[in-house]
Amino acid sequence: MSERDALPAPDQIDGAPHPRETAQLIGQAPAEAAFLDAFNGDRLHHGWLLTGPRGVGKATLAWRIARFLLATPPPGGDGGLFGDAPQAPESLDIPTDHPVARRMLAGSEPGLFVLRRGPNDKGDRLMAEISVGEVRRLKSFLSLSSTDGGRRVVIVDAADEMNVSAANALLKLLEEPPEATTLLLVSHQPSRLLPTIRSRCRTLRLSPLGPQDMAAALDQAGIDPGADAGALAALSAGSVGAAVELMNLDGLALYQELVSICATLPRLDRARALKLAESVAGRGAETRRDLLIALVDLFLARLARAGATGQPPMPEAAPGEAEVFARLAPSQQAARAWADRAQEIGARARHGRAVNLDPASLILDTLLKIQTTAAA
Repeated sequence: MSERDALPAPDQIDGAPHPRETAQLIGQAPAEAAFLDAFNGDRLHHGWLLTGPRGVGKATLAWRIARFLLATPPPGGDGGLFGDAPQAPESLDIPTDHPVARRMLAGSEPGLFVLRRGPNDKGDRLMAEISVGEVRRLKSFLSLSSTDGGRRVVIVDAADEMNVSAANALLKLLEEPPEATTLLLVSHQPSRLLPTIRSRCRTLRLSPLGPQDMAAALDQAGIDPGADAGALAALSAGSVGAAVELMNLDGLALYQELVSICATLPRLDRARALKLAESVAGRGAETRRDLLIALVDLFLARLARAGATGQPPMPEAAPGEAEVFARLAPSQQAARAWADRAQEIGARARHGRAVNLDPASLILDTLLKIQTTAAA
């Protein structure tokens, strides 16, 4: 096993199947239809930018497109000497027993290259960014003739993670694309990419999933959300990846405790608040602590929106949430106060993490700031 194979896949969410193993893409029919329309109309662009929130299926779509392109003859063929002209495909589906599908699942498809973060110099962990060395590996792949004279596909996941040198090297490939090669760039934050990279790609935008699509996507991943599908959709902003993380870290219970503590405002239950802060302060709890900080941001955003609209966000993300919102944000004036406090708390949390402030103190200080606003 190579050092790359021994490390965790940077493009896989812990607890969920790898995108190459996901059979169907749920809730993103418009993006699939847009690509298929371009293919059937013989308008296949050499560069595609797949954008949208993290975890809504961008990588799954990239693998579906790659599988489709490598297994499907180009449109407009005459079918050979005796064959009929091939019909225009109506979906990106490729049978699981197709040779290309089997090779991609095994990681042995010669027409596909996946550009992602590689191992560091010691080989004991993944790098924090995609380096120019990884792009050089891509150029070596493209310098070789394809085995059957057909297409080649490159998946970049995620393009946001390229450093400046890697981005400039990839830009040259987009400016002078190799023949019969399609580049699929997965991007969670396209604004971080070079404008020249964005301008040389056609964009496919993917949308957050609703509760029904969320439940179907989790079921396909072998995850049973039970009665929590609505709450997961609300807290994950329609992102399957975020929903899986919430389930892995018991995030629904964490949010429920946050709501329950805020139900005691303006007389904050300090013992309960301190217990919550200490529960995410220990060594090894960094991921859960980051999740709690994100949930505080989300709680305040939902609270401010409820005050501004006069209606609680639906569905409820925790029992009793709507009642807490109605009491803490009864007016638009209160909503503005909560919105201002959300920005302040977010900035303080980012600063606290940057200077390694004691985690328990950071969380407790955040809850005390919320108490101050509630009392006012």
